[in-house]
Amino acid sequence: MAKGSFDATELIAPLMLRIPLGLIFMAHGSQKLLGLFGGQGLTSTFRTFEEKMGIPPIFTLLAIIAEFGGGFGILTGFMTRLSAAGISAVMLVSIYKIHWANGFFLNMTCSAGHGHGIEYNVALLGMALFLVIAGGGRWCLDRLVFR
Repeated sequence: MAKGSFDATELIAPLMLRIPLGLIFMAHGSQKLLGLFGGQGLTSTFRTFEEKMGIPPIFTLLAIIAEFGGGFGILTGFMTRLSAAGISAVMLVSIYKIHWANGFFLNMTCSAGHGHGIEYNVALLGMALFLVIAGGGRWCLDRLVFR
């Protein structure tokens, strides 16, 4: 392709990943941070992560920042690679600490006593890793701020 021209795929593909990934993580982060969307809020999140999963408070705080702040960063395309790296780390920990024991597939019937497998987390991890490698694309704040 000639210099100065662009492919429509190159222009829109990162944005099409950023919008759903950013919204998903802002929603999950707001559950933990603010108690929105049926979430437990900050204090209960700290308690649950420590008591049930053995995650120290500092790592819980980093996870909340990665989810809420990283979701916002990905959605707007601000500090996209850093935001996506934080989300990638959260997904790796989630796969290891929570979902690995349940196999690959989601618990589609929501059967009691059986959690979800890793499939959804792997999809989110793949989206985040794409953004770590490729960046936020042409329509992102990174291009304006870090020219």
